[in-house]
Amino acid sequence: MNYQILWLVLLIAFAGIEGITAGLVSIWFCAGSLVALIATWLGASLPVQIGLFAVVSVAAMALIRPMARKWLHPKMEKTNADRILGQEGVVVESIDNLSASGQVKIDGAVWTARSAGDEIIPAGTRIQVERIEGVKAIVIRKET
Repeated sequence: MNYQILWLVLLIAFAGIEGITAGLVSIWFCAGSLVALIATWLGASLPVQIGLFAVVSVAAMALIRPMARKWLHPKMEKTNADRILGQEGVVVESIDNLSASGQVKIDGAVWTARSAGDEIIPAGTRIQVERIEGVKAIVIRKET
């Protein structure tokens, strides 16, 4: 049997799968197939070809996958907005959703704020951040 055709078909199949998925699922097998194909041109026996395919595929996966994960799924950094969720603060400018006004001070920083309900929250009132919408803190009155 002509193993060159087998390794070439496998190389094309793995490359096609990789092209369709674009998720780095079979790129390592492409490398292994390519090395096995080259080994057939050099006259290597079938067990050597299979061994090279396996070793190169595993080595490629071990070397490339960690780097690819960092590139495809970068670590997400928390923003200031994430840090104020659930925090308590004080209203520094009366919150009125109808007039689109209101500010709160949380952890030393002043944020534009809106009430989670439609109530007006006067200055000096203790609040708690319920959620963030865009750059506005959506707050509720803190029960004392």
